[in-house]
Amino acid sequence: MTRKTQQRSAIRQVFDEIERPLSAPEVLQAAQDLAPGLGIATVYRNIKSMTAEGLLKIVELPGDPNRFERADRPRNLYFRCRNTQKVFSFNADVPRLQSLLPDDFKIEQAVLFVEGTRS
Repeated sequence: MTRKTQQRSAIRQVFDEIERPLSAPEVLQAAQDLAPGLGIATVYRNIKSMTAEGLLKIVELPGDPNRFERADRPRNLYFRCRNTQKVFSFNADVPRLQSLLPDDFKIEQAVLFVEGTRS
């Protein structure tokens, strides 16, 4: 059973309002205004708990620490801006991807990572 605390509520609110994958330090920065005194250990502990509960999912990108986003967001394409290091996500057109594969292949999961700059 998880306790509902001001810190947990602030962290959850950050994930509800910011619609992109976030690192723990990004969560801390965004949630500190909502929960003064919030620390990085509390952020990691709550992210771990919320992931175990199925509220968050892990976003693994090459060469980066894990990021997290709400589990109910069905995104599977990720873009990282080289200037800001922020990661953005969007949905893939899976039927279109499927049409590029041989007939006897079935997509079970598609994850694509794109890197560039955002102007």
